[in-house]
Amino acid sequence: MIINASIDLELTQNSGQTSQPPWKKTNDSYSDLVYINNNPAIFNVMQSGKNIDFSYTGNVTEDAAVEKLKEIYDLDFDLNKFYRYLDSYDELKDMAKFCNGLRLFQAKDPFECVISSICSANNSIKRWTKSISDMKVKWGRNFNNHYSFPDVKIFNDLYLDDEEELFETNANKNNNLKACGVGYRAPYMRKASEIFTVEMDLSDIPKMSYDEAFETILEVPGVGPKVADCILLYGFGFRQAFPSDVWIKRIVSHLYFDGKDIKVEKVREFGMDEFGEYAGYVQLYMFHYARKSGLMERLK
Repeated sequence: MIINASIDLELTQNSGQTSQPPWKKTNDSYSDLVYINNNPAIFNVMQSGKNIDFSYTGNVTEDAAVEKLKEIYDLDFDLNKFYRYLDSYDELKDMAKFCNGLRLFQAKDPFECVISSICSANNSIKRWTKSISDMKVKWGRNFNNHYSFPDVKIFNDLYLDDEEELFETNANKNNNLKACGVGYRAPYMRKASEIFTVEMDLSDIPKMSYDEAFETILEVPGVGPKVADCILLYGFGFRQAFPSDVWIKRIVSHLYFDGKDIKVEKVREFGMDEFGEYAGYVQLYMFHYARKSGLMERLK
């Protein structure tokens, strides 16, 4: 079926958003395992003009499947209205041309987004997406050769490294977090699973104000302001989040502060104050505009 909401599927899939790795690509179709009310379904999407051609297999209703698809690709967000917003600012007006059809790629599983975001810190997109994909194959549920992300309770029982695995089992089967290439982040990930198993429920996060949710996520070891904002934006749809790192700092400084050196935390505050409900989308478009326009090369 055709879903009438404009999107650039390839750009959205490969934009490095920390909600999840890109879906499995076969020819021109992307597919992944999605759970709806704990029922597995394989979603298949492909580009059809400016829209999505969507099909699925699984024991879920069409209405539920379409609603979930719209949630994942943020298809109810009015891109044309956003582009009019960008066009009204000299600093932003070229971004829609370079990033047309780019949408938020939101989490199928909020816990996967937590771990993906932790894994992405000081890491390349290629490396963190491979790590998350490896975790899914090792410990996720298999449905028609598509894998879910491991449940938070399963994750809590994973071994950290070869040494711990050998001590507990007298064997080394590479069945541990560091075997997935996450390095020093392994204990942060396991502690996150412990926190969301014992101390707090991830389903409570969307019910909070942005400020409360931000402070709550910051309590997780290994999560700083940028990672917290990634989790809130891509995992829970807090569009006022403005994830800020050294690249966003350079871009904002170039566009708004004559290239002056400003602190990352000030960039975050500026982005949230300046762009309001569009902050998350502006950040996403800024990064890819800089990458695709050549600005990023000039700012190195």
